Amino acid sequence: MTIETPTRTRRVSYPSSDGKPMGESDLHRKLMTDLIFALQGFLSHRRAYVAGNLFIYYEEGSPKKCICPDVFVVLGATPGDRLSYQVWNEGGLLPNLVIELTSKKTKKADKTDKPVTYASLGISEYILFDPWGDYLRPRLQGYRLVNGAYQPMEEIPFRSEALNLEFREESSTLRLYDARTGLRLPFPEDEIVARRAAERRADAEARRAEEEARRAEEEARRAEEEARRAEEAEAEAARLREELRRLKGEI
Repeated sequence: MTIETPTRTRRVSYPSSDGKPMGESDLHRKLMTDLIFALQGFLSHRRAYVAGNLFIYYEEGSPKKCICPDVFVVLGATPGDRLSYQVWNEGGLLPNLVIELTSKKTKKADKTDKPVTYASLGISEYILFDPWGDYLRPRLQGYRLVNGAYQPMEEIPFRSEALNLEFREESSTLRLYDARTGLRLPFPEDEIVARRAAERRADAEARRAEEEARRAEEEARRAEEEARRAEEAEAEAARLREELRRLKGEI
C-alpha cells in the first residue's frame, strides 16, 4: 500500500509595500491626498473605491503583475480600507481612471511604460499632471482609451466620461470640477476654510443675537422705567387733585 503525500498549495504573498520610501516632494504627496479626498467626496453617493499609491495586483498567483498608480478610481468596487487591491477578489474590476503625478524620477515611466500596461488592462482614462511644471509640456495631459490605445483628449477642459468630471490646471495645481453642476470639488483646505468661515458667520450671528437681546432687554427696562414713572406721575397727579379738592373744601 502506498501512502500518497498530500500536495501543499504554494502560498503566494502579495506585499502591500516594496520597502522603498515614496521619495516624492511634499507637493506630490499633498496633491495626491487632496485628489483622493475630492474624489471620495464626489463619489460618496456611488459604489466606488478611490485610493492612491496602493498596489493593484491584476493576475492571481503572479505578485509581479501589479501596478501602483498615484490616484485611481474603481467604479462598482466596495469602498473601504485595503492592504492591496487584488483584482480577482474584486469581481475582476479594474480602475476606470488613473491619475499620475509625474516627477523627474517617474517621467519616463509615466509617458512610456505605464500607458502600455494601463491600456493593456483596459483602463479607460489616464491623466498626467506635473505638480512642479518642470517635466511635462503641457503640464496637464489627458488620454482616453480608443481601440486598445490611448489617444489625447481633445476637449478643453479634459473630461472624464466615466466619472463626469472635468480636469483643470488652476493656480498651478490640478483641480476637479463636477461637469454637471460646474462646481469645483473641495480639497481638505477648502473644507477647513469653509468651516472657519461658517464658524465666523455663526460667531457673528451669535454676537448679533446677543446684541439684539441686550438692546431688547434695555428697551424693556426703559419701558418698565417709563411705565413706573407714568404710574408715579399719575399717582402724584391724583394726590394733587385730592389736595386741591381738600383746599377748596370739596371734601
